[in-house]
Amino acid sequence: MAQQNDFFITTAIDYLTGPPHVGHVYEKILTDAIARYMRLAGRNVHFLTGTDEHGERIVKLAAQAGVTPQAFADNLSNNAFRGLWDRLGLSYDDFIRTTEGRHKRYVQEVLQRVYDAGDIYFAEYEGLYSLGAERYVTEKELVEGPDGVRRYPGDKDPPEMRREANYFFRMEKYQAWLLEYLQQNPGLIQPAGYRNEVLEMLKEPIGDLSISRPKSRVPWGIELPWDADHVTYVWFDALLNYVSAPVSHGQPESVIGETWHVIGKDILKPHAVFWPTMLKAAGLPLYRRLVVHSHILAEDGRKMGKSLGNAIDPEKLVAEHPVDAIRYALLREATLSADSPFGEGILTARLNSDLANDLGNLLSRTVSMIQKYRGGALPAASEITGREKQIEAAARALPGEVLKLVDELKINMAIDAAMNFVRDLNRYIAESAPWNLAKSEDTQKRLDTVLYTAAEGLRVASVALEAVIPSKARELRAQLGLGQQPYLLEPAWGLTPAGTRVVGGPILFPKPEPKEETPKTTEKPTVPTPQKKEQKKEKRPVMEKAAAPVTPSPSPIPADDGLISIEDFARVDLRIAEVIACEAVEKADKLLKLTLKMGDETRTVVSGIRRWFEPDALVGRRVVLVANLKPAKLRGIESQGMILAAEDDQGNLDLVGTRLDLPTGTKVR
Repeated sequence: MAQQNDFFITTAIDYLTGPPHVGHVYEKILTDAIARYMRLAGRNVHFLTGTDEHGERIVKLAAQAGVTPQAFADNLSNNAFRGLWDRLGLSYDDFIRTTEGRHKRYVQEVLQRVYDAGDIYFAEYEGLYSLGAERYVTEKELVEGPDGVRRYPGDKDPPEMRREANYFFRMEKYQAWLLEYLQQNPGLIQPAGYRNEVLEMLKEPIGDLSISRPKSRVPWGIELPWDADHVTYVWFDALLNYVSAPVSHGQPESVIGETWHVIGKDILKPHAVFWPTMLKAAGLPLYRRLVVHSHILAEDGRKMGKSLGNAIDPEKLVAEHPVDAIRYALLREATLSADSPFGEGILTARLNSDLANDLGNLLSRTVSMIQKYRGGALPAASEITGREKQIEAAARALPGEVLKLVDELKINMAIDAAMNFVRDLNRYIAESAPWNLAKSEDTQKRLDTVLYTAAEGLRVASVALEAVIPSKARELRAQLGLGQQPYLLEPAWGLTPAGTRVVGGPILFPKPEPKEETPKTTEKPTVPTPQKKEQKKEKRPVMEKAAAPVTPSPSPIPADDGLISIEDFARVDLRIAEVIACEAVEKADKLLKLTLKMGDETRTVVSGIRRWFEPDALVGRRVVLVANLKPAKLRGIESQGMILAAEDDQGNLDLVGTRLDLPTGTKVR
């Protein structure tokens, strides 16, 4: 029996006309994330997915492949779909196939119930039939293609005129009831834009629904219990999986009233019109919520398609990228109400910036400092300041904020809330400068507090992100020495015991190797004009007040007007970098030696700014670095770039930076 704490959620079951595409992947990951958030909130989750396997198209595709419909369905369901879902780490509790006996029996039971109630009748019908949608369509639903031919959206071929005798469900009988129900329950279909679409549909007559096909024409289906010469039409068969699966596990039919359905916008009408009226006729409650998502577009914003050459192969995607990075990038980038672009560039940017730089680097630094300064044992926090209290308050507030955003279906914003907490922990490390605290006996207790706060903050962040990156969240906690200990998403602080021995491990999110670009032309390279050899004698560079070694410009400014071309400017590689250490250069009263973090790279820069800044004051500052400047030696130290600064006419100087919390390594343009 369903309990008060139970939470039921389903994906659409996928029709087996070919292997899954990236839209299928997004829907399953989205549903899985919601299910995981609910488990983290302490709910008893029932997550259902599966495959839809009957229908005319399956028969034709199987015949083309030279196999039986069952063999065709077995291969796609078990290998292409369920196999991929398992590789993506989906935490489904049940996988239903509409060819299973438990489903067939329930479909026939409901059909008989609705037939006995007088809501199914036999009639002859003539109309336009879409083979792609496997239903009769109206002229209004057709759209004109580039070739001037009108088709049902998504179909390759125009609909054909058919005349045949079928059984019909009295769907229009329940139209007024459904319209009133939607008006009284505005949260039933979300986002609201899709609810408005359904309300528009219901302003016009919806007609009755053909629910059978002659067995002589389509033998692949569930026989009607009162007429073995007809099989059930695909939608009346497929939609009932949402009830047949839980019923087969002993749940009451009424669990449908507690269920969230997650579907794509292309099957809105069957789920928002066909399904509610079917449930009403069968004497069952409506689902709790219909969550409708938009489509995934190519990275350039165009529609994806094999014919366009821009389709993403999910198998290739999973083979070449970390699964949790795929999950993170899709959920962070996509929104439910609008089509969202996605591709390798977007995935790599999120992997490098959010996962590698912000989260992975924080873990690596924290574990490394605990090992270096405390022999690998996490110290207890002792000297608590307002900053630690601020972080603790944010940690306690984070679970409620995340779960509220999930309930509002703002998954991308829930992720961002967790990542903002991670970014604040990075700022805290930079502000606290534990590497400086470690130098003095007087600041050892302060160092203990900083190390504990960073480690416990990482534990909190891992729980807030676990629904999105489940494998890596657990790996993060294992590196902190917490093993496989499960945690709930609850307002808690201090759950990492002092004395815990950190374990460490491989880089949490390794950055992908840059791919070599294939030359776009086969022209011979221009042979440069021979230049005079540089003198071997090293000259001492002249230092400007603004900051760093002066070297010849890679593209000299023209003597005539002082203007440079956009090509000249494009050669200068400007990057955001963070000062992670700074010290005075011995016997040089103007020079500071700065250690900068730029992505996963560390640079040393010598800059003539000691007059304006104390070394400790610069740690944690984000600056703009000229990253492709030729290195120069100053007082025996190789300076690997130049930081930008500006000085007014009063002699006041400041470093050029940004008010945004941009990841280090971000390109400035």
